[in-house]
Amino acid sequence: MIIVRSPLRVTLGGGGTDLPSYYREFGGFLVAAAIDRYIYITLHETFVDDLIVKYSKLERVAEARDLAHPIIREAMSFLNIDGKRLELASMADIPAGTGLGSSGSFTTALLKTLHTHKRNLIHPQQLAEQACYIEIERLGEPIGKQDQYISAYGGVTSFQFCEDDTVKAWPLRLSPETLYNLEDNLVLFFTGYSRKASSILSDQNTRTRESDKSVLDNLHFVKELGERSKQAIEAGRLQEFGRLMHEHWQYKKQRSNAISNPNIDRWYELALRNGAVGGKLIGAGGGGFLMFYTEDKIQLRRALGEAGLTEVRFRFDFEGTKVIV
Repeated sequence: MIIVRSPLRVTLGGGGTDLPSYYREFGGFLVAAAIDRYIYITLHETFVDDLIVKYSKLERVAEARDLAHPIIREAMSFLNIDGKRLELASMADIPAGTGLGSSGSFTTALLKTLHTHKRNLIHPQQLAEQACYIEIERLGEPIGKQDQYISAYGGVTSFQFCEDDTVKAWPLRLSPETLYNLEDNLVLFFTGYSRKASSILSDQNTRTRESDKSVLDNLHFVKELGERSKQAIEAGRLQEFGRLMHEHWQYKKQRSNAISNPNIDRWYELALRNGAVGGKLIGAGGGGFLMFYTEDKIQLRRALGEAGLTEVRFRFDFEGTKVIV
C-alpha cells in the first residue's frame, strides 16, 4: 500500500502571472503558501487483472489507456504504466473547483504515487515540471504553474516563471514571529460557490495572446504587487501586506466580469467593516474561498459566520508532496 498526500495552497501575491501566455513574453512572479489541507492518493496491488480507479466515479478498465479520467490516464501513459492489477483511489479535504489548487495538487500527488510504485526518486522541481507537462502540454488546460510547484515544494515560497519555461523557487526569509503572525492572521471562508478555473483563465489566456493592453497592464501591475507583497512579508510589515491584498483584489476583478458577483462583493465589504485589512478571492475567481488578513479575528469570524459563510482554519505546510505510507 502506498499513500501520498499533497497540500493545497493559497496565493499571497502575483496570481495570474504564472500562465504561459504571459510569462513566456514578460516573465511571471508570485508568492504562494501551502496549507495543511490535502489531496490523498492511495495505490495497492490486487489479484485481478483490471485497473480499478476510484474518485468521484468508479472506473474498472482493462488498462490505463481506457480510462475516462484524463489526468490519471495521461500520467500512467507518461510513466509507461499499464495499470493492470492496480487499484488507485483519491480523497480530498476540500472539494474541487474552490480555488485552492486542487487539480495541481492532485497531479503532483498522483505522479509521486506512480514514481514510488516504480521505486523512482524524484525531486520537487522535477515533480512539478512533470505535473505541468501533463496538465498544460498533454491535456491543453489553460492554467498556470503555481499549483503544481507550491504543492511539490510546500512552505511559504516565491516563484519566478522565466520566459524559457524554467521556474525558480525560493522560500521567503521570515522571522519566527512574522511567520506565526502571518499564519494566525490569515482567515479563510468558503463562499459556497464552486467553479472550473479554466473557464475564466481561458479568457485571460486568449486576451493575453492577443496582446490586449488592458489585460497586460493589469498583469504587469499584479506582478509588481506580488514583489511588493514578498518584500512586505519578509520585513514583517503585515498590515502593509493586507493592504496590498486589497489592492490586488481590486485589480483582479478588472480582468473579467466572471471573477466576482454581488454576493462576494457584499461579503468582502462586510469583512472590511469588521476588522479585515484586506483580502481577495483565492484562485481564478467566480467562487471558492475568500481569504482576509485581519488582526481582529473574533469580530471578523462573528460577522461572516452570521452572514452564512463557513470558515476553514489552516496552518502552513512545509513538507510539500510526500509519501506518508
